[in-house]
Order: sequence, then structure tokens, then C-alpha cells
Amino acid sequence: MKVDVLLGLQWGDEGKGKIVDVLTPEYDMISRFQGGPNAGHTLIFNNTKHVLHTIPSGVFREDTENVIGNGVVIDPVIFKSEIANLKQADVAVEKVILISKKAHLILPTHRMLDAASEQAKGKGKIGSTLKGIGPTYMDKTGRNGLRVGDTEADNFKEQYDTLKNKHLALLSHYDFDTTALADLEKEWFAAVEEMKAIPFIDSEHHVNRARVAGKRILAEGAQGSLLDIDFGSYPFVTSSNTIAAGACTGLGIAPGNIGEVYGIFKAYCTRVGSGPFPTELFDDNGKELAEKGHEFGATTGRPRRCGWLDLPALKYATMLNGVTQLIMTKADVMSDMDTIQVCTHYKYRGKVIDYLPYDICNFEAEPIYKEISGWKADLTGVSSADQFPSQLNDYIAFIEKEVGVPVKIVSVGPDREQTIILD
Repeated sequence: MKVDVLLGLQWGDEGKGKIVDVLTPEYDMISRFQGGPNAGHTLIFNNTKHVLHTIPSGVFREDTENVIGNGVVIDPVIFKSEIANLKQADVAVEKVILISKKAHLILPTHRMLDAASEQAKGKGKIGSTLKGIGPTYMDKTGRNGLRVGDTEADNFKEQYDTLKNKHLALLSHYDFDTTALADLEKEWFAAVEEMKAIPFIDSEHHVNRARVAGKRILAEGAQGSLLDIDFGSYPFVTSSNTIAAGACTGLGIAPGNIGEVYGIFKAYCTRVGSGPFPTELFDDNGKELAEKGHEFGATTGRPRRCGWLDLPALKYATMLNGVTQLIMTKADVMSDMDTIQVCTHYKYRGKVIDYLPYDICNFEAEPIYKEISGWKADLTGVSSADQFPSQLNDYIAFIEKEVGVPVKIVSVGPDREQTIILD
């Protein structure tokens, strides 16, 4: 049995959590393969909002395993808070969540390093969530990191102190205030002990045994493809591989065992933090998208920048991931617009191009738009695709033609029930 992958095709915040929750009844296992508590996957059902940062989004469905893979980085304190919220929602966390022993741990000093580094950049800051993600991945690739499995070692405290002292030496160069560290450590070690109530596993073996046994597995990505460390708008990116290839290294799945690749995109674009955003709007249309779409980061609460759909960027992400099915979210947010603009090309360094170029950070890519009629209709009560206004069908058909991949699901509201499956 092949493993399916679900990921974002823009700069994150595409609605991955909701769609994973919707698709979970078709799967036996949901596995997060990268990122950490910088993710904010929002699920709404039974008039209740749930936000997950580290835990896979299938956790609210019974009889589904939720594996936190080796490619994920975990802050025990944030994880403890997530577990507490799930218990309040009557989720049997010890029975449905599994953690890879190879997943790396975010230390309190990782968060301090993140804050110190971002502060030192001044106007050149990248817009970090300040969760310690970048420094943790740096220690991982620098072969200094601590992993979940290390917490079971007799000399774990010694390993911790070695890494902490390295961090403190670095922080001294920033002249960063570390007086709160003792209190943060106390909270952190207590959270580590509570985390041990969740089973630690050799996740690569567990996932592949399940696959061979015919279990259906969905790999869940975090952030978005345009934030990929290699292929995103570097340096304004995250610290992990957010594309489908990251599911191979983040879970231990061979490339030939990847099946369907679900690519999620908003009917428009958003971005949190710094970095290039060719179709960003600074007018009333941008304000309308932000207000109607409730565009605030689920993790940081920061307002999201809003803009029109960017087809060169969408085609780029689709190519990188080998997307087989597209999923469009937030179609309902654009319901009151008479016309919609879609970027089809860029003017870039004196040329007209239809692809995302290398140096988009230092040379502006000016969008070239095609105007499309809006669908002046409320979509939030739509229950089937045959109720779609013709203008929405035209918008979907235009995207399918341009990208070359079918749109299979359209979200028309935040609730799990407001999800339309297309033929």
C-alpha cells in the first residue's frame, strides 16, 4: 500500500488541518513529517475550534493512529498544552498518539537563540515564529541535537547540559538576557516527564510495517511549499523540507511508496511574516480578504498579508510536489467580489515569464493579471457541487486548465461539514 501525502502549495495557512480531518475516515494512520509548533492547524466541528501545533490533525477521529514522525521538532511544553486540550475534548491521547524516538527536541535555549537571532537582524528579520524551530534544525544538521529517545537515557541530563552550555556561549555574543532560564528549564523537564506517557516508537519501522500490512496512511505536511528550505523564497523560509520529498525523509518512506499527493491552496493567497509576495494587495480588496477570511496566524496571531491567486507560484509548487489532486479552500471568502484578478505571468527583469524565478527577493516580480467574474453568491450553505454558481465553476475550470491538475475538493467554510467533494 502506498502512502498518500497532503501538503500546502502556498506560504502556509491553506487549511491543511481541516482537510486532514475531513479525509481521516479514509485512513488508518495520519503522520506528521516535518515542522514543529510553528504550525497551526485549525479544525472546527460541533461549533468548537481546535488548533493543533505538533499533533497530527486526525486525532479527533476514533480508531486512527496519529504518528509524530522523525522529521518533526517538538517543544515538550507546547506539546503538554496540546495534550491537556485534547484530554478536555475527551481524546484518549495515550491510545491514539505515537512519537518517533528520532524526533528532535526544542530546548528553552533554542527559543532564546531564535529570539536573539531575529532581534539582531533588525529590518532584515525573516518573520520567525520565535518557537526555536530554526536553531533546533541547525543543531540537528550540526549533529548536536537531542532527540525524544534520548530522554530515556541515564545520562540525559548530562547531554542536555552540554547542549545548553553551547547555547549559552552563543547567547553571550548577543548579550541576550537569560535570567528566566532556570524557571523555563523547570517547566521543560516537567513537560518531558509528562510526554513519556505517550508511546515512543521506532517510527520508520512502525509506518512501513503498517504500509506493508495494507493500512492506509496519510502523511501530513506543515507550513507551505513556498516556504521550503531549498525551493522557497530563501532566506524567508522555514527550516525544513515542506514539499512531498520531505515525507520520505521525515517518515522513512521510500519515494516509490508515495501514492496520491493532495495539494491545498486558497482561492487567493496569504503570507505571514517577511518575504516576497508578488500579488499582495494594499487596497480595499486586501482588507476585505483579511476581514472575511479571518486572516490571523493560528500560532502567532499575527495578521496575514493577503493577495490575489498567483498561478506561476501555484504551478511551481504543483511541479515540485507531483500533485495529483488539488484542493481549494476559502472560496466562500471571495463571494462578494464583482471581479477577481488572477496572476498568470510576471514582468521580471525586463522579461515576461510564467514561472517563479530564482532571485525573487532582490528583484521584484510584477504580476500580470487576468480578470475573471466573481460569484456573487453565499457559498457557506452549499451542500453539493451542483449548487455552485457558474462563475465559481469557471474559476475552478480556469485553474485546472492552467495548472494541469484537477480540483477534487472545494472548502466553502471553516467547519468540517462545509467541504464539497467534486466528481
